[in-house]
Amino acid sequence: MFATTLLPGMYLGVPDVCMTPPTAIPVPYPNIAIPPLGVPAVYHILYMCTPAHNFATTIMLTMGDTPGVMLGVASGMVMGPSRNLTGAFTVLTGGLPTARMTSIGITNMTNCPNCDIAPSQVKVLLLAP
Repeated sequence: MFATTLLPGMYLGVPDVCMTPPTAIPVPYPNIAIPPLGVPAVYHILYMCTPAHNFATTIMLTMGDTPGVMLGVASGMVMGPSRNLTGAFTVLTGGLPTARMTSIGITNMTNCPNCDIAPSQVKVLLLAP
């Protein structure tokens, strides 16, 4: 699959269940994270002139669950961070496994699983297990 970089792509997490006003009803929302908001990237390894993502990279802000302002059911957060849990474990980028498209992650701390569904670049393929 394609390696993840700071170029635009998309992670999608469903369902992100958040408490929604006015009566604190739990409502599922889609949760979207975009790779350009990821820090720290691996700034000395560039794919298509853009820094690569590894397991230390955290996308600090997610979107889509904004109406659930009474916070997430499992995490107590809205628009929280997203990070990868799976990736190319045999390809090290900056000393850590590399993030890639179709990697499974977690968003809003523990509120919702997500998956990298749109490539952030289309030149570098990571065919590692």
